[in-house]
Amino acid sequence: MSARNNQANKAAARERLRAEREAQAKKDRARRQLVVGVSAVAVLAAAGGIGYAVVQANQPTAWETAADAKSVTAPKNTEGENGTTVVIGKDSAKKTLELYEDSRCPVCATFEQSVGPTVEKDVEAGKYKVKYVGATFIDNMDRGEGSKNALSALGAALDVSPEAFLDYKAALYSAKWHPEESEDKFAKDSYLLEVADTVPALKADAAFKKNVEDGTFDAWAMKMSKTFDDSGVTGTPTLKMDGKTLTAAGSQNPPLTVEEFNAALTPVLGG
Repeated sequence: MSARNNQANKAAARERLRAEREAQAKKDRARRQLVVGVSAVAVLAAAGGIGYAVVQANQPTAWETAADAKSVTAPKNTEGENGTTVVIGKDSAKKTLELYEDSRCPVCATFEQSVGPTVEKDVEAGKYKVKYVGATFIDNMDRGEGSKNALSALGAALDVSPEAFLDYKAALYSAKWHPEESEDKFAKDSYLLEVADTVPALKADAAFKKNVEDGTFDAWAMKMSKTFDDSGVTGTPTLKMDGKTLTAAGSQNPPLTVEEFNAALTPVLGG
């Protein structure tokens, strides 16, 4: 091979190598740009996701929205502003027993299971009326929704009739259906409706079922809860008559047996 040909071959080889290197360099630059672009999109997406999460976290919950509602649908058989005055009993009854309860309250369940039937008989006999004030503070303590949801469902029962309300309240507090305070079973509509199926007046009532599932009385429940908060009462159950808090003899505790209840009630009822 002549020297000229050898030099030409070497030059051609160098040119091919240079072209290959330039092509590879272009590929590498394109790859780096793609990676940077994808990374930027990922960062933006992550930032967007975080931003969305922050916005969502700052949005009011459904219960907060209900609490701030300007328009409130109150159940039938209620009185007063926003329908938060619930008084059940005969018009002829001269006395009124104020009863403050939280649906998740275990002590309220004890009271209702032992003394509740006596209260219902007394109301039916016209001894006194009952003014019910519902609370939801246990939800705040245990980060739940059951107190609020059960109170809304009680509103749906009250919309049917005062009797349905009393029967449903008794069922919710019964030993069979009342959950442990730490178990937020009342937060589920399905559970509340399962309990309602044991109440004849509610079992086949389509309007009641719809009101529970739609949360028709959620805003009312929150207004009722505020009525409790504004009452100055600090615990449940609390019983009052003529401004006097009824307690078991020799204590500051609520009466939890029929004997304790009658002993606390009789002097006030006869006064």
